[in-house]
Amino acid sequence: MTPRTTLCFSLVTCGGLITVGLLAQQAATEAPAGFDTPTLQTQNAGSQSFSNGLPEPAGDTFARDQQVFEKREDPDLGLGPVFNATSCSECHQNPVSGGASQITELRVGHKDDNGNFVNPVVSINGSTISGRSLINDRAICPDVQEHVPDSENIRTLRAVLNTLGDGFVEVIDDSTLVNIANNQPNLSEGTIKGEAIQVPILEAPGQTRVGRFGWKDQHGSLLSFTADAYLNEMGITSRLKPTDITSICKVKADPEDTPDELGMANIDHFAQFMRATKVAPRDITVAATPDAQSGQQIFEKIGCGICHVEAITTAPQGTVLNGGTLTVSDVLGNKVIHPFSDFLLHDIGTGDGIVQAGPQDTAEKLRTAPLWGLRMKARFMHDLASLTLEDAIRRHRGEARHIERQFRNLTDTERQNLVTFLKSL
Repeated sequence: MTPRTTLCFSLVTCGGLITVGLLAQQAATEAPAGFDTPTLQTQNAGSQSFSNGLPEPAGDTFARDQQVFEKREDPDLGLGPVFNATSCSECHQNPVSGGASQITELRVGHKDDNGNFVNPVVSINGSTISGRSLINDRAICPDVQEHVPDSENIRTLRAVLNTLGDGFVEVIDDSTLVNIANNQPNLSEGTIKGEAIQVPILEAPGQTRVGRFGWKDQHGSLLSFTADAYLNEMGITSRLKPTDITSICKVKADPEDTPDELGMANIDHFAQFMRATKVAPRDITVAATPDAQSGQQIFEKIGCGICHVEAITTAPQGTVLNGGTLTVSDVLGNKVIHPFSDFLLHDIGTGDGIVQAGPQDTAEKLRTAPLWGLRMKARFMHDLASLTLEDAIRRHRGEARHIERQFRNLTDTERQNLVTFLKSL
């Protein structure tokens, strides 16, 4: 954190929601919002897109970054041998490139005699895949198709996450998230406290920071996130993840993602694209209605905002993050975002039993789902098993048990107003 920067927890007078942020010497400004990365089925992908203003590397453009994000891979380019999708936008596209989607991935495992989570060992054609909970749905040849071993009795689906605005999430200072966690018991009579875990920064070996990306907060930087997804979701190796999951049916030598004429690999374009996207916008028409405004007050009153934090301010311009590999630009720094999330791990009774980057106590914990862009979804929660917002709220237990109880005690009109507010996000 930079000198003379303080952390503040307060209630906003407009809406009454918890605002958490780094208050620097200059007043923070709102991050730009918009669904401004339309997916075009033409040769001009990205031509109608608008970034948040983040400067591009020499020779690069935001349109080019989006084109790489949307490019479909094939085995000659490194796809597979096992994979889930052929491009980033195959999963991250609703309502525009970079958004969430209805697609889920399969995670499995089991517990040992001590009750600790253990990743599966998957047999394929005389070989094995181990060291991860993910089971890929697709393969480039029959010999490498994965199946869930009978021994794995922990099985769960996990939804694709939104990446729009993640550049701002990346530059939230670690201390901001830690202080949110430390203040939550005071706001909830001791029943809520998010867990912030330290995770490796792949581009800075030996360095860690607070995780914030993925359902298990398994990554703290966008470059780490992209390299991991490129390998595990598309089966393509890079300088940060240089070894394929299996060599069966491999076509291209590792690492498969190599620099272009700009010196940028695909993972660099992916990260640059996400860093330059705007945050998901609110429906200002719905938000201005009396019902939505009443619902927002109810949201705060019953305690939803303790975890679904309404406003966070990013680190100041010039702050050095990600183990010294990223300096916060003026475009991303000292910006107020409205993610309605604390980006921390919580046990709300819907955990998937999987341990990834954190300790064993995180098995039943999941990252607080950011609610920005919520109105673009028809299915909810980490497994997309809730088909109404009311059902999603009623599934909250564990740390959120007392909040769900207050929701049940609301009148029908109050509950409907709360749902109307959520539909404005």
